[in-house]
Parts: sequence; C-alpha cells; structure tokens
Amino acid sequence: MDDHGRGSDPRPAGGPAAPSGPLDEAEPRPLPYEGVWRFTADAVDASVPQARHAVRDLLRRQGVPVPDDLAQALLLIVSELVTNAVRHAAVLSPTLEVEIAVGAEWVRVAVEDSHPYRPTALEADHARTGGRGLLLVRELTREAGGVCDVEHTASGGKVIWAALPLKPVPLP
Repeated sequence: MDDHGRGSDPRPAGGPAAPSGPLDEAEPRPLPYEGVWRFTADAVDASVPQARHAVRDLLRRQGVPVPDDLAQALLLIVSELVTNAVRHAAVLSPTLEVEIAVGAEWVRVAVEDSHPYRPTALEADHARTGGRGLLLVRELTREAGGVCDVEHTASGGKVIWAALPLKPVPLP
C-alpha cells in the first residue's frame, strides 16, 4: 500500500470538503498513524477477505488508536463494500480500489469501482436472502457516530465511503 498524502477531511478527495478557516502557520504536525493508503484488488470473491485483512493489518501496523468494537465495525464495512463491488460492478469494473484514510480523530474506508450505477440503501425485504449490504453499512456507520455516502467519480464510476470517529461520541 502506498501513502498518497494526508488530509484533515474524512471525505474522499474531490468530494465536498469541510469548511476551511484561515491557515495557521503553526499547524500541528500529523500524528504517526495519520495517512492515506490505497490499493487495487481484482473484482473477485477472494478480494473480500484480502481487503479485510489488509485494512486490519494496516490499522495495527500504523498503531491507529481504534477500539476493538469500532475496528470490528470498520472491517465489516470493508467486507460489505468490497462484496458489493464484486457482486454488482465486476461486469464493468474488473478491478476496484480500496482506500483507507486516517486522521487524528477519524478513520475512513472507501471502495471505488468503474460501474456507473449508484446504489441506495433500501429498506430490508425480509423475504430476500441478500440486498442488505449498504443498509448494514449505513447502520453500522450511524451507530458509530460516523457518516457514509455514495459519490460519482470523474471517470464515470462511483466511490462508496464510510468515515467513523476514533473518539467516542457523547450520547444525547
């Protein structure tokens, strides 16, 4: 995996950015675990556990302070997003890109493919045996206090991402 830079916004590059204020010349240095890593995988079933293990190993290697329950949610999100890309986009996207970005207070995973269809999280149909992956991703993200979205890419494909906070979110 390559480190392609750092950023303060959990949204994917090219997406709507967080509002920016005046630049502070004494900006704090990034923490040792901050960075962005991206890798390519074939759109095949074997890529699902490989992506999950790569993300798990990256979090450990970089020393990201992620609690076990949040790490498990993040790894399940990775599995669901890669599975969806393999099942629904492989016909037009033989490869997919997985990106892991870690900031001081958040971790984001994104899966990009070349298929133009933009899925939506539908209500679960209990008569069906599948089709709940994106709904599960949204619920896991919401429960963790994070955000997720689906965005079109400049190349005509899509990126689905979820950003989760590293620090606990206070309950209302």
